[in-house]
Amino acid sequence: MKAGAIILAGGKSSRMGKNKALLHLNEKTNIERIRDELRSVFDDIILVANDPETYHFLNIRTVKDDYPGKGPLAGLHAGLNASHYEENIVVACDMPFVSAELALNIVKNLKHFDAIVPVVEGKRHPLFAAYQKRIADDAGSCLNEGRLRMNDLLERINVRYVDETDMLAFGDGNSELAFYNMNHPHEYEEAKKWAEGKD
Repeated sequence: MKAGAIILAGGKSSRMGKNKALLHLNEKTNIERIRDELRSVFDDIILVANDPETYHFLNIRTVKDDYPGKGPLAGLHAGLNASHYEENIVVACDMPFVSAELALNIVKNLKHFDAIVPVVEGKRHPLFAAYQKRIADDAGSCLNEGRLRMNDLLERINVRYVDETDMLAFGDGNSELAFYNMNHPHEYEEAKKWAEGKD
């Protein structure tokens, strides 16, 4: 599809105690799983990482934050600025079961909105969401103002929030695992079990 895919390598992983992107699930690192899944659909994949040499083995274009240490909003800003496409899917590096089909369908429904953000069981997922390249300026304004939460950005742009019913209408009824993210060691252990049964 003529859209970009932006993977955010993340920060310190303090709750996990290890770099979540490099944790292994079966034969691949978490970030390899995400890259391979997205590569099946998207033409251009960008990794946002402030230590690009760590991810050299991925063989994908890597850019650094313009606002290092400012969290995922800074990663989104850098990724959108680097993208060759107006429409982009953004995925955090701690989501091992991300679905390329669901990502594609989210982007297809972006249309005139600035962003599409899924809401699963009442929780927003701005780090598996679609964004227009043009909102990079809004992200930059938030960062300059010291408003560093993703919600600070979402409050100032035109967002469509989609829930489980909407995503069924998109044609993807298996979206629950796609939003699973690993922040703690016990969640990584759960993910390893699911990966063994899924792969």
